[in-house]
Amino acid sequence: MYKHLEAGKPARTCDLSDEEREIVNGWFLLTMKPVIYAANIAEDAIADSDSSPMVQAVKKIAADEKAECITISAAIEEEIAGMEADERQMFLDELGIKQSGLDSLITACYHLLGLISFLTAGADECRAWTIRRGTKAPQAAGKIHTDFERGFIRAEIVPFETLKELGSMNACREKGLIRSEGKDYVMQDGDITLFRFNV
Repeated sequence: MYKHLEAGKPARTCDLSDEEREIVNGWFLLTMKPVIYAANIAEDAIADSDSSPMVQAVKKIAADEKAECITISAAIEEEIAGMEADERQMFLDELGIKQSGLDSLITACYHLLGLISFLTAGADECRAWTIRRGTKAPQAAGKIHTDFERGFIRAEIVPFETLKELGSMNACREKGLIRSEGKDYVMQDGDITLFRFNV
């Protein structure tokens, strides 16, 4: 590790065993922190940004450093900041962009930090809960309330895309698409979940 750092390389790029990584994490090295590079390009180049040699150079640096890289146009971000949601999406579609720079940044942050979201939905509220990738259902329930984890019985789950397609939890239930999962279930990004518990 010392030679790696002496060579001016960030600590996050050093090949370490799990045991070594645990020790090094206790040192709180700045270069162990995750990094995201943002390549700011002109508004008219955003749709074909992957062909830009400058963007490719930034992406290579990011890959070499085990970092993330996003491409944004600050001019576009400034323009869409004041738009309504439907107007914003229409504008992005015209430019040939799937998501805004802010949305790209959020996606990259979640990926880099190993985070996912599951959702809970009721008659009066729908809420997203952020958890670490690999979290099991009882621990996810504990994010809502410790009693949910302590008295966990099962999780009733439907993927977000299925709910979006069918329109309601009742429609999903009628088609038998709500799964019942136990304590060993590993939560997936976009799971819409109802936790059953008893304390």
